[in-house]
Amino acid sequence: MDFTYSEEQQMLADSLRRFIDTEYTFEARRKSARQGESLDRGVWNKLAEMGVLGLTVPADFGGFGEGPASQLVVQRELGRGLVLEPVTPSGVMAAAILNAYGSDAQKQEWLPAIASGERIVTLAYLEPTTRYRPESARASAERSGDGYVISGTKSVVWHGAAADAYLLTARVSGSNEIALFLVPRDSKGLAVTAYPTIDGLRAADLSLQNVAVPASALVGQAADGLAALGVGLEHGIAALCAEGAGAMEKLIQITGEYLGTRQQFGKPLASFQALQHRMADMLVQKELALSMAYVAAQALDETDPAARRRMLSAAKVTVARAGRFVGQQAVQLHGGMGMTDELSVGDYFKRLTMLDQLLGDSDYHLQRFGEVMEA
Repeated sequence: MDFTYSEEQQMLADSLRRFIDTEYTFEARRKSARQGESLDRGVWNKLAEMGVLGLTVPADFGGFGEGPASQLVVQRELGRGLVLEPVTPSGVMAAAILNAYGSDAQKQEWLPAIASGERIVTLAYLEPTTRYRPESARASAERSGDGYVISGTKSVVWHGAAADAYLLTARVSGSNEIALFLVPRDSKGLAVTAYPTIDGLRAADLSLQNVAVPASALVGQAADGLAALGVGLEHGIAALCAEGAGAMEKLIQITGEYLGTRQQFGKPLASFQALQHRMADMLVQKELALSMAYVAAQALDETDPAARRRMLSAAKVTVARAGRFVGQQAVQLHGGMGMTDELSVGDYFKRLTMLDQLLGDSDYHLQRFGEVMEA
């Protein structure tokens, strides 16, 4: 896979960076986060106009049909700007699942709406007792006539309050099958409880009490649930890796500018060799993270499932470790100011810390990597 930016990719990256620098400023982002909003409709519509939301959606459904390399370009820029909006859960993960497993009717109804920003779809697969193991889902789907009745609880649903529908896992009654359902937000019996996360985003818990859905809500076949969910998670991991690399890149830039202006003993901090070495270590970690983001993007085109899982888990762990190192170093190099809310360094540190928890933490992916290698 060629990661040298094409002319179109470079134009898209430049447009996104200009938009973030001029319109999606740090002050605007922080104001939105503190008001409990992780979805600004004006920003969301602008991202749709720029083609971000429909980047990997096939052209037949209103998208651009781009591949993982272009997705990396976009996510890297979104990471630099710490963009709050649900691009990854809806424009990346949900779109990938519906494109791979959705019925013709589901694709016609939802993919163009996702690409245009008209509708937001997110994944609801975590439960209080399952951690990162979706095969342990306890939510149940009872067959009822031509449809299903779903009951159970889902936790930490990424951007759950902003979603118009959920791709939700449930165990089909009378079998061991974990099915995936497309459940509208306004379904009777579905309650949503939203709350903030430490990085300024929003999550939600879902409570489903006898939520009736038609058979057409089933994504793929009943036995396809885990495979379909896996497609979305894999695309999400690759997106998070690119986002993390972009955030580290921007954080290093911010830290370098601070060291160049802050004076100590009549000299800028950047002139002290010990601090130069620490900046060099941060840069090395960022380059390592970016290289592994390339690996994650390449994994999406890997036909061998075991190799794909190995590449994605390795990338996720490496980027998470690099992000924690770069974030901690940046806070320390800012001194006491790094611990305050006055500067943006703390926001980047929090986001990089949360990247480890999303879509499987390092312990989970190290175990998965070991299982694949052992097999």
